[in-house]
Amino acid sequence: MMQQYEKNTLSVCILGLGYIGLPTASLLASKGFRVHGVDINDVLIHDLRHGKCAIYEPALDVLVKSALQSGNLTVNTRPSEADIFIICVPTPFTTGHKPDLRYVKAAATSIAPFLRNGNLVILESTAPVGATEKMARVLAEMRPDLRIGQHSHGDSVPVYVAHCPERVLPGRILHELVENDRIVGGIDQDSTRRGVEFYRSFVSGNVQGTDSRTAEMIKLTENSFRDVNIAFANELSLICEELDLDVWEVIALANRHPRVNILRPGAGVGGHCIAVDPWFLVDSAPQTTRLIRAAREVNDSKPEKIVAHTLDAVAARPASTVACLGLAFKPDIDDLRESPALLIAEALAKKNINLVICEPHVQHLPPELEGKPNVRKMDLHNCLQKGNIILALVGHKAFAAVDPNALVKKTVIDVCGLWQGERTKRHSHEAGGK
Repeated sequence: MMQQYEKNTLSVCILGLGYIGLPTASLLASKGFRVHGVDINDVLIHDLRHGKCAIYEPALDVLVKSALQSGNLTVNTRPSEADIFIICVPTPFTTGHKPDLRYVKAAATSIAPFLRNGNLVILESTAPVGATEKMARVLAEMRPDLRIGQHSHGDSVPVYVAHCPERVLPGRILHELVENDRIVGGIDQDSTRRGVEFYRSFVSGNVQGTDSRTAEMIKLTENSFRDVNIAFANELSLICEELDLDVWEVIALANRHPRVNILRPGAGVGGHCIAVDPWFLVDSAPQTTRLIRAAREVNDSKPEKIVAHTLDAVAARPASTVACLGLAFKPDIDDLRESPALLIAEALAKKNINLVICEPHVQHLPPELEGKPNVRKMDLHNCLQKGNIILALVGHKAFAAVDPNALVKKTVIDVCGLWQGERTKRHSHEAGGK
């Protein structure tokens, strides 16, 4: 069947040109596929057509420009006919942490008029168990003339539908799109087989096939596992603060045990995956997911604890200016989605505290902070000069290199361990470390 996936003749329509869709579209175009990228954001499409890439990701801007100039990548606000449709739209949650699949449904509805038998429809958006089957039913209702989710009979082929969750790390997306193992789950065996064939045509990692519900569960399992482990580290940091202990020393020495690997605590958990996906499992099995729910609550409560700690520091230093270092949800990226650092900055701004903010990976403050008279964006040097309370929220490399002399006579609240290395290094040496 691989002859159906010849890159020079295969067309791919990708819906959603965000942090996953745009890198995927440009990568496939660079591999020789004919790609049509779709997004409902008119400004985004306009900027892409003029060679502007709004996403900060190493080498992505160069790849996007090359793909557009080659003609293998086109962008528009409307879908077109294709051999393969890949849906990469957001899947947030609503009030009460209920999965919100309206963007998936809207994407499925938009491609329905363009479908024909033999097409492959792939949902890459993270979704609750059963979402891919629901999407297939939406397509079947809109196109009763097609054989969606039915077995092949002789020369008659259906529309194939599968789920393949993304597994990439911001900052390494282009590398991991190709190198990482992938899981492909179809709504039937033929859909699984077709999905596996497609990903094997450009992924060098292992591509494993399963069913769609298992593939959905695997993605939610991966991110819930990470969330629980981060929650342990964050709760440990709160315990150590209460007991007046150095959490960084505790973790460094505890990790000397051969079977202990405690993660680093931080401001909370952000990003569109780990901060969201566990709630899908909680919604699906509310009576069973006690640990997963507790982990989410621990991580979601961490920003409130940091805000309270900062307010105490402000009370101890009247007329203070707080320098917030970082707004992204993790180091060295520009992604602000579900960022606990951003939530902390917003909460402090609402208290009318004077804030100076350094976020080197974004050009402008987000709308939640832009235009507030008590909030200013500055470079790192000026932030450290203006702020007498230094709130280190994100471990950007640029912040780690700060001269300790710049922190003298400052109140330092280091929630991500930027400047805690020397003490833990010393004790690691005393414990026999290298």
